[in-house]
Amino acid sequence: MKIKFEHIKKVYFLGIGGIGMSAIARYFLRSGKEVHGYDLTETPLTKELCEEGAHIHYTDTPSLIPKDTDLIVYTPAIPDSLKEYIFVKNTGFPLYKRSKVLGLITGNQKTIAVAGTHGKTSTTSLIAHIMHQNKINVNAFIGGVSKNLNSNFLFTPGSEYIVVEADEFDRSFLTLHPWFAVITSVDPDHLDIYKSYRNLEKAFALFLSQMKPGGRAIVKKGLDIGKGLISIEEYSAKEESCYYASSIEETGVTATFDLHLQGNHLQGVTMGIPGYHNIENAVAAAAVAYLAGVPLEGIRAALANYTGVKRRFDIRVNKENIVYIDDYAHHPEELNACIDAVRRIWPDKKITGVFQPHLFSRTRDFADEFARSLEKPNNIILLDIYPAREEPIDGITAEWLYQKIENKNKRLMTRDEVPAYIKNTRPELLITLGAGDIDRIVEPIENIVKEW
Repeated sequence: MKIKFEHIKKVYFLGIGGIGMSAIARYFLRSGKEVHGYDLTETPLTKELCEEGAHIHYTDTPSLIPKDTDLIVYTPAIPDSLKEYIFVKNTGFPLYKRSKVLGLITGNQKTIAVAGTHGKTSTTSLIAHIMHQNKINVNAFIGGVSKNLNSNFLFTPGSEYIVVEADEFDRSFLTLHPWFAVITSVDPDHLDIYKSYRNLEKAFALFLSQMKPGGRAIVKKGLDIGKGLISIEEYSAKEESCYYASSIEETGVTATFDLHLQGNHLQGVTMGIPGYHNIENAVAAAAVAYLAGVPLEGIRAALANYTGVKRRFDIRVNKENIVYIDDYAHHPEELNACIDAVRRIWPDKKITGVFQPHLFSRTRDFADEFARSLEKPNNIILLDIYPAREEPIDGITAEWLYQKIENKNKRLMTRDEVPAYIKNTRPELLITLGAGDIDRIVEPIENIVKEW
């Protein structure tokens, strides 16, 4: 049954504090709906939702679900054993997965969907920022907190466009039918879902095949996705393409480059954040904005004042004696991109990395690749595996991964031991890395190093 949004008055969220779930909750709040929800713990994000009008509780109590709820939204991240989830499955409540609801929300707008095993959050936020700054009405669902917007959600009534992060996990992005489709990367990941890299590639090709007639596909050069099925426009920060960057220079915590968009040449573009991977994301975002009607000089101005996404190459402290960066990197390719960028920008500083592996299955599938990435910092601190939605896998532990890392300056620690260790050892360049709950020590570490 396809639910009609005009009939919805009250929405309930199972796992409302997730970055994707909270953006949808904000959409319903801004649309005048009553929003309730459950999450495991109170966080700054759930506090913000309550300030915006949501009603949230933190105990798994089915009786707290309003009986007149019109729609229940859930995330696959919640455990099957959750009592509230079991309860709603066995009642007459309309129960929709988050991705399905996102597909329904985007059905009547020109959807700009950004997919990729990494790079999609930054690219989504870049597109939203460029279009918003240039007065093009746009809604946006972002998989992180945009520093420019100070939110993971942008709402403009009557918007023609809607920008969404198209998540490949659990094949969620196949609920979308985009007007513009962007693919930033297709590296092996989520093999617990897809079983093989080939199946992952097929899912991305199917995503492209679902584009609406007249849509545009913007795909990173070198990816063999969708070719021969639909018309592909490629982008790159390495070589000539339909959209590309050249003459790249990283200077401190900014970057400059020349931007080429379908033969139009913007010389000396300044990017508000550094990193080759961020420049590549900016090219993709600029391509979409250009096709949506943003003038070239408007793109230049927006890139210059873009300040990034929290937890994506997030420079928290930048002083002569200490640089502290926090990054969401949880795949070997993401670790490499972050660490290599740090090494290029601060070549003379010794790097201390703190990494929290995310998921037992991902740690198992890419253990050797993780080990090679974690050998790049001068010092590496490895934390316990963050399980997220998974049960432990026999033999797959942080200690098992630790033995594979050929770095003489390595340590195993718990998350809560890290701040005190940092305070005592005073590293000159620190990176915290991971997609789990490592974010809980970011502010304590920042407060410590700011005092140096």
